[in-house]
Amino acid sequence: MKAMILAAGRGERLRPLTDETPKPLIKVAGRSLIEYHIDNLAKAGIRDIIINTAWLADRIHQQLGDGSEYGVAIQYSDEGKALETAGGIINALPLLGDDPFLVVNGDIWCDFDFTSIPELSPQVQAHLVLVENPDHNHKGDFSLKHGMIKNTGEYMYTFSGIGIYAIDFFTGQDSGISPLAPLIRSKCAENLVSGQLHEGRWTDVGTIERLQELDKQLAR
Repeated sequence: MKAMILAAGRGERLRPLTDETPKPLIKVAGRSLIEYHIDNLAKAGIRDIIINTAWLADRIHQQLGDGSEYGVAIQYSDEGKALETAGGIINALPLLGDDPFLVVNGDIWCDFDFTSIPELSPQVQAHLVLVENPDHNHKGDFSLKHGMIKNTGEYMYTFSGIGIYAIDFFTGQDSGISPLAPLIRSKCAENLVSGQLHEGRWTDVGTIERLQELDKQLAR
């Protein structure tokens, strides 16, 4: 299986740190966020990695190179101007191939075991990993019922930014700037998205405060 790490965003809420450093290269406990992902993917046997870039793309190229230092093979999908989540994935489809592939947000930290994701069922087009709602997202994003992701439900969870997608998930979608969430919701309405709950540690490193808190936790 191939994996894609989303790393093209500007990281506005982490300015001024992201004025000169791409968000995925920001360090937590001495290592960049994206390096944690690469190591975890490699440990799970996933060594073909595509990284999309836009903001300060050259810095990411210089830091990670071809991936050989990490025991993986990295290819880059350079966007010039960030295409948002769905747009970035669609732009990278020629590199991702025809089989289901894993996608990970580059601006999260988690201890998720990638080997725990099941193979994609023929009856669905995506499989998402959900987490308990953090303080900054009390209402959650999706519910989970009998292993299927629903747009509404008695108890809502937060989308972790980790998922497996089949090529069919993006069939008929136009290239260009487009977010992923509306597409996920439309597929959920068609009962085409399965899921699981990750009960371990997870942080959306979206603000200076959350970055500092995570750094303290990992330092301990």
